[in-house]
Amino acid sequence: MYVTVVPNRSSPPAILLRESYRDGGKVKNRTLANLSHWPAERIEGLRQLLRGEWRAGSLSGRRLEESFEVVRSRPHGHVAAVVGTLRRLGLDTLLASRRSRQRELCVALIAARILEPCSKLATARGFDPHTQLSTLGEVLGVEAADEDDLYAAMDWLLPRQGRIEEQLAQRHLGEGTFVLYDVTSTYFEGRRCPLARLGHSRDGKKGKLQIVFGLLTNAEGCPVAVEVFEGNTGDPRTVASQVEKLRERFGLKRLVLVGDRGMLTAARIREDLKPAEGIAWVTALRSPAIRKLVEGGALQLSLFDERDLAEIVSPDYPGERLIVCKNPLLAVERARKRAELLQCTERDLDKIAAATRRRRKPLKGVEKIALRVGKVLGRFKVGKHFRLEIQKTSFRFERDEARIAREVALDGIYVIRTSVPKEALASEEAVRTYKSLALVERAFRSLKSVDLHVRPIHHRLADRVRSHVLLCMLAYYVEWHMRRALAPMLFDDEDKAGAESLRSSIVAPARRSPSAARKASSKRTEEGAVVHSFQTLLKDLATLVKNHNRTKDASALSFDKVTTPTPLQQRAFDLLGVSTWM
Repeated sequence: MYVTVVPNRSSPPAILLRESYRDGGKVKNRTLANLSHWPAERIEGLRQLLRGEWRAGSLSGRRLEESFEVVRSRPHGHVAAVVGTLRRLGLDTLLASRRSRQRELCVALIAARILEPCSKLATARGFDPHTQLSTLGEVLGVEAADEDDLYAAMDWLLPRQGRIEEQLAQRHLGEGTFVLYDVTSTYFEGRRCPLARLGHSRDGKKGKLQIVFGLLTNAEGCPVAVEVFEGNTGDPRTVASQVEKLRERFGLKRLVLVGDRGMLTAARIREDLKPAEGIAWVTALRSPAIRKLVEGGALQLSLFDERDLAEIVSPDYPGERLIVCKNPLLAVERARKRAELLQCTERDLDKIAAATRRRRKPLKGVEKIALRVGKVLGRFKVGKHFRLEIQKTSFRFERDEARIAREVALDGIYVIRTSVPKEALASEEAVRTYKSLALVERAFRSLKSVDLHVRPIHHRLADRVRSHVLLCMLAYYVEWHMRRALAPMLFDDEDKAGAESLRSSIVAPARRSPSAARKASSKRTEEGAVVHSFQTLLKDLATLVKNHNRTKDASALSFDKVTTPTPLQQRAFDLLGVSTWM
């Protein structure tokens, strides 16, 4: 800190308390307080104090720590990192071109979802000066907001979703681009939302109402758009709206839609994709379709005697390419899992058979026995591999070895289905493109459990649910960019090319790059710093605090001062291209 005099043409000069700081490798200055109203002797005393001089009877007659007191300290570094990145990305102006209270509240909700995901009530309390958990409310000027203000901001945001997504598409999608699409579900607390339905729960929450939402990303996993559906909506039923969105709203005339085999079914390709001129696809075949290829002679298993990838043709897929792959490690894993499930099923079925033979109160009745058997088969999902014989007073079962053998023959085999010509997409690239759906799965993990905690959903109104999911998607947009910038400091692998070079083929499992492997084993970066996860790095940045200081003399001069970042913290800010001061 230092005292400086700033000339003012027609008025007395301004006397300012300032400090220097570093921003993106440049040294800048900021004003902490205006001292123009101070008497000259007090200003001189402060100058001496800041220079470390000591003179009895002056302001500097006390040591620096004795002359000032810290009134309050608030975690700040993580706020500066997130809000700074959000603004650098222009996400605030993407919400609305002009600054407004509603816009700043939405920015605060997005940032809070990354910093401390919680209910809207708890989020509002985190903004309040009396209960704040960080400087977020102060930085964005929303300290007085309550939960009703946040709900109103969510209502303001939702009608802007279409325009926001269109601008994101302009940034991250283009003609001929690959678009990744996948669907997940998340559960509800409460039973009054019209979107909430019982359906296939990917969260394992049986009996819980849920919603379904689909996420569109670019080929690198950067989120572009999200759509919420009723909780009983099947994955294939969501495809048509995405095709319309990409073509009509985003104006893309040529694109390649990448979706998993449960999404881009034969019916959806026939009814939604083929009629849409300019849309190609990359997906995979389900097990029954693969078995049909083998039984029909189109797929010879001997192809895999000396290689793990080949292209075949089939009259059932005119104008399309089928790329068949075999992963031996996947085959071993599937065989192991099948064996375990078969053993567990046999164990429980043996108990039922024994119950029919016991002397006291034996299990009787076809319906009672069948009910017990059905529960076992439903639990382990391998009932198709057993022959069952249920009588009124007995129960017998045995493995269907022939059926098991037919399935074993297909272990580790998968088939990529695409309409993209070979000259535009090589076989290996088609496989790599399909595997990139793992990037969307990573987004779902971050959204649902790891970072952003979209679940459980407590909102009652359908539009509030949609707005909540949109806010979480926008938060992931910021996090995605932060992770890429901070990759050298995280366990994340920033050397994708190095990782790919270690694979014997595209079919082989993914490998870490040498640099990522070194980080994982040593827990140190190339510079010798501690390696972080994204969340622990945010916690480290939160130890950079903004102190509210004031003098202990009668003037009670007050000002804010951000503590000096550690080398690790400064490295994070440099990588993000943002400043600690906001």
